[in-house]
Amino acid sequence: MIRQLQFAMFFQCSGCALLAMVGFCFAGNTPASPEAQSLSNLLNHVGDQYAAFLDQFSDVKCTEHVRQEKLGKGDKVELKEVSSYNYLVILTNAGGELSLSESRLPLHEAKRDRRNTSMLLSNGFATLFLVFHPYYSEAFRFSLAGKETIGGRVLDRVRFQHIRGMKSPAALALRGREYPLELSGTAYIDPKTGAIERIEAGIEDTLQFVGLESLHSQIDFAPLQFSDSKEVYWFPDRATVEVETPRQHWRNVHQFTEYRKFSVSTEEKVARK
Repeated sequence: MIRQLQFAMFFQCSGCALLAMVGFCFAGNTPASPEAQSLSNLLNHVGDQYAAFLDQFSDVKCTEHVRQEKLGKGDKVELKEVSSYNYLVILTNAGGELSLSESRLPLHEAKRDRRNTSMLLSNGFATLFLVFHPYYSEAFRFSLAGKETIGGRVLDRVRFQHIRGMKSPAALALRGREYPLELSGTAYIDPKTGAIERIEAGIEDTLQFVGLESLHSQIDFAPLQFSDSKEVYWFPDRATVEVETPRQHWRNVHQFTEYRKFSVSTEEKVARK
């Protein structure tokens, strides 16, 4: 039997203002520094972008290909499992409580290895952009970290650091318990559109008491456009999650393809830019 070490991103948000209130408040008449004002404007721009994007994201489904790897010395792949799923993010709003959850219907599941081998199960990293949601943004410190060119586009780098003791959108599920993750990382944002093109996130040494030495993730986004809209949105394209304990090393790669709009009776594929 293959045991699963599970990481999951849990998102539950109160209220109805989706990503619309990201930013900072400055007390009294104290003027904000140019850098702080620039960061506040950028985060509000991201908020506007993802308020609209989340509606689109919850109205599409795609195919998710998952490659789970157990690594040995020199990062050599000792065991690999490949699966694919129909992937859907379900958005519900009942009684003022907004909830996002993932649905996976298997298209192909890997044959299980007969050895008692631990594998990594990683869920929810495609929605890591919700660190910028107002329900969670108050639990993070943000700062500008210069610019970087990716794919010919000049992007703003925004660092985020979880504030210890406050709510976290991510958790480690281990032996029936959930441990909140003290996430920190960098988001690469197009200042013109407010779109996040890449997020790199991990944790520091806050979970060594349960045997977790390191966690690193990278989520890349790609532009997609539906035929019934002029807007271009950046959807999750690839998520890589790597985890190490004193004796184990895993790497999972999630690839998201074939995005298509759906309704009760119709589906519409989208064109990749």
